[in-house]
Amino acid sequence: MNTAEAAAEAGQVLAASSNVLNVIAAFAGGLIVVALLIWAVRLGVKVKEAESPPPRPEEQPRLPETGPVHEEREMREPNEVPHTSEEGVRIDPHNLDPSGSKRGEDQTRPRWSSGSGGSGRK
Repeated sequence: MNTAEAAAEAGQVLAASSNVLNVIAAFAGGLIVVALLIWAVRLGVKVKEAESPPPRPEEQPRLPETGPVHEEREMREPNEVPHTSEEGVRIDPHNLDPSGSKRGEDQTRPRWSSGSGGSGRK
């Protein structure tokens, strides 16, 4: 056997052993992934068992004695931004009202005008 044939045969053995190592590495990686998935499911089951059970029917919220609470509608207007007396003076957030709107003077609901088409123009 000459050196060229021996080198070719050694290369084939090396390639075959590399393929075997790749298969073993892929199999080991798959086992690790499966083990992590099993651990995650078991952890989830333990957490679910530690939670309190859902409320029983007698523990459910009840309506007040006076009946259901209704929402309140009101027309709101934006607050005016205060003007400063001097040019270049900044208004800080603590100088503004806490709410961006206030109760409107006119509490009548705007009605649909026939022929306006919803755009507000006649």
